[in-house]
Amino acid sequence: MTGPPASASLHDDAEVIAQSLEEPEIFAGLYDRHAPDIHRYAARRLGEGAADDITAETFLIAFRSRRRYDSSRRSARPWLYGIAANLIGKHRRSEERGLRALARTGQDPVAASWSDRCDDRIAAQAPLAVALAALSPGDRHVLLLVAWADLGYQEVAEALGIPLGTVRSRLNRARRKVREALCMDPSFTPDAMELSPSWTK
Repeated sequence: MTGPPASASLHDDAEVIAQSLEEPEIFAGLYDRHAPDIHRYAARRLGEGAADDITAETFLIAFRSRRRYDSSRRSARPWLYGIAANLIGKHRRSEERGLRALARTGQDPVAASWSDRCDDRIAAQAPLAVALAALSPGDRHVLLLVAWADLGYQEVAEALGIPLGTVRSRLNRARRKVREALCMDPSFTPDAMELSPSWTK
């Protein structure tokens, strides 16, 4: 009878990463812990098909760069989301096209996966898609890492490699722009804010 995998006995991500330097197969424990969340986030940003590639590439990059991981950070979530955000950033035009198509038609092949599976209500809220598409990439990254990945401010700062003050200013700016865009659109209903309470606070 075989026991649990070695990674199961490691308490935090830093331990998994450190141990994987000697036993590379243990890195799979990090994948098991975080891949579903990374995939879900990427799918909401770019669609299901792209999310598969983003997730695979995120963990490939993480594996190859694991020697440089800061072991004082016990959770690898911000690190992994930062890698994913950089990869998503390379698809900025695709994301903006998807959001604008969603705003126009309520349906889009790229956006369908997250509009249908993650939150049906967004398809009916074209103004929100327009507001997100209008944000700068940096502001959109910060807002969606808070709203969709549920990262705290410090985690977003670590993920994107920016100062905490920059996270706060980008988030405030993004929330203000989204709030202004939504208030200007008479077709928008307040129910859309149920997508996440952090959108306009």
